[in-house]
Amino acid sequence: MKNFLKNKKLNIICSAAAIVLMLAVWLIAYACVKNEYVVPSVGASFKELGSLLVSEQFWSAFGLTLLRTLEAFLFSFLFAAAFAAISAISKSFAAVVKPVISVLRTLPTLAIVLILLIWTTPKTAPVIVTILVLFPIIYTRIVAAISGIDGRLSDMAKVYRISNRDVLFKIYLPQTLPNILPQTGADISLGLKVTISAEVLASTYKSLGGLMQNARLYLDMPRLAALTVITVLFGLIIDFAFAQLARITYKWSRKEGARD
Repeated sequence: MKNFLKNKKLNIICSAAAIVLMLAVWLIAYACVKNEYVVPSVGASFKELGSLLVSEQFWSAFGLTLLRTLEAFLFSFLFAAAFAAISAISKSFAAVVKPVISVLRTLPTLAIVLILLIWTTPKTAPVIVTILVLFPIIYTRIVAAISGIDGRLSDMAKVYRISNRDVLFKIYLPQTLPNILPQTGADISLGLKVTISAEVLASTYKSLGGLMQNARLYLDMPRLAALTVITVLFGLIIDFAFAQLARITYKWSRKEGARD
């Protein structure tokens, strides 16, 4: 317990130091350039951030971007889980999927967005691009989690004729979730960044990417910086939330293991 509190305190101190360092770099950069059109001041950026947080237009754009991100993550996770489950059963299927995953990892985002804009709409293209980015990452992680399950537990379940429900909730989920959940927040954060980038390229109406594109066109650097800060802060919140969820899941898996 003492080591846990010590590590937690150290993480908080390191995080605070990192934030202070980034602010210092920002202040130094502005002091060197002294041009709001190149590097916005911290004061102007946070003032713009405050105005965004009370803007109905911002929250509408933020909600639609978040919805696209969650939609892309959900489809990516479901497809990845289904493909990983089939791959665990069939080695032939796993062999077929492996090169597909390799190709998806190397797809250039910019080119894919431009192609999708011909086939789809600026609202749909960011979702598809995010799915193509997240799917191979999540699939690889789930496959690794499944392969890490102790085969003796599965054999024991067959011998003692344990129900499928108990096998799922007392063996597979406790064994795999602690390996999957810690990275889920990072996956959603990555999905948010990819979605926003695709929205910028697609000039998606009513989106964070669209707001950033407009700020760039009008050289409104404080607004662009404020939108960037909001995106980073929200990504950190997601990471923290899923880290806490992963900790709860880890305790649950240990509890289930102790019962077994």
